Amino acid sequence: MLRLIVFSIEKLNLTTLLQLSNGGNVMKYKSVFDIIGPIMIGPSSSHTAGAAKIGRVARNLYGKEPKKTIISLYGSFAKTYRGHGTDVALVGGLLDFDTFDERIPQSIDIANEKGMSVEFIVEDAITEHPNTVKISIIDDEQPFELVGISIGGGKIEIVELNGFELKLSGNYPAILVVHNDRFGSIAGVTNVLMKYAVNIGHMEVSRKEVGQIALMAIEVDQDLDDKILKEIESLPHIIRVTKMVD
Repeated sequence: MLRLIVFSIEKLNLTTLLQLSNGGNVMKYKSVFDIIGPIMIGPSSSHTAGAAKIGRVARNLYGKEPKKTIISLYGSFAKTYRGHGTDVALVGGLLDFDTFDERIPQSIDIANEKGMSVEFIVEDAITEHPNTVKISIIDDEQPFELVGISIGGGKIEIVELNGFELKLSGNYPAILVVHNDRFGSIAGVTNVLMKYAVNIGHMEVSRKEVGQIALMAIEVDQDLDDKILKEIESLPHIIRVTKMVD
């Protein structure tokens, strides 16, 4: 049966695959790569590749290799994380390993050699998505906490950062703009992007309280020069600008 399925897929050309993925209500993928999945160290695109991506995004946004990390696992991640390699994938991501890096299976040993402390906590709480993980980095005085979900096929979403709700795919260049919640802050940032002909693919603004600290998460269609980031950071009410690198 497995051979028959593989043979049938091989007989489909790219056009047919894309028609299947876009032409009905059953399969809603944008490209053939959504069907095939990412290049990765197995065994699971959701539990391994997705987990590695979440760990790598956390590493990227934190800005350096963490020294002490607590990883809280929920739902399916909590039940199968050892068997599916979710634990080594998350740590591999924190070490800046890509999904296909052959060092992922040894990532926990590598982290120990580097002096990185990693603690795994299995949580009982029911989350909206079964493949949910919270990564807490507690090295410095500045707290860092990220919640991510693996939505299948190696795709992820970052749904919370330091208590701010957001929706970040990790598939496109992105910037996170921490700012004071003041009139004109958002317009100032979008005006700078417009000035440099940067197209915004997705944007969300999150705040905890009116008039306090807020967060803009902006995914764009092209990489951003440091010049653009510095210009945004120089705007009134902007506290910090962080670039998310693929």
